[in-house]
Amino acid sequence: MHDHHPIHRWHQMVTARDPRGLDTLLADDAVFHSPVVHTPQRGKAITGLYLRAAFEVFFVGEFRYVREIIGSHDALLEFETTMDGVAVNGVDLIRWNDAGQIIDFKVMVRPLKGIQAVHQRMGEMLARMKPPAA
Repeated sequence: MHDHHPIHRWHQMVTARDPRGLDTLLADDAVFHSPVVHTPQRGKAITGLYLRAAFEVFFVGEFRYVREIIGSHDALLEFETTMDGVAVNGVDLIRWNDAGQIIDFKVMVRPLKGIQAVHQRMGEMLARMKPPAA
C-alpha cells in the first residue's frame, strides 16, 4: 500500500491520534453510518464531526486494528478496544473514490454492551463538539 492510499493515510492518522488530515481524506459527499444512529449522516462536515469524535472516544488506550481486507475501492478494518471496562469489537467499512477520498464510512459494533458504551461515549463527545445553536 503506497503512502497516498486512503487506508494508509487513515492508519497514519489513527496511529498519530491526529484527525487533522480528514479534510483532504474525505470527499465532499462523504456519508457516515453510525452504529447507533439509524439515519446516514451525509456530507463532509458531519462525517468529519463523527470521525473527529471517534478520535476522542475510540482511538485511545487499547484500540487496535486486528484484521483488514482491502479491495480496489473498499476496505474492512476489524478493531478491538475496551470502553469503561467493556470489550468492544467492530468493523470499519470504508469506500473511496478514484481520487482516493473516502466517500462512505460505516462502523458496526458488537456486543450489545459494547454498542451501549459507544452510544454513551459518542453522545457525550458529540454534544461537547457541536457548536451551540444560535
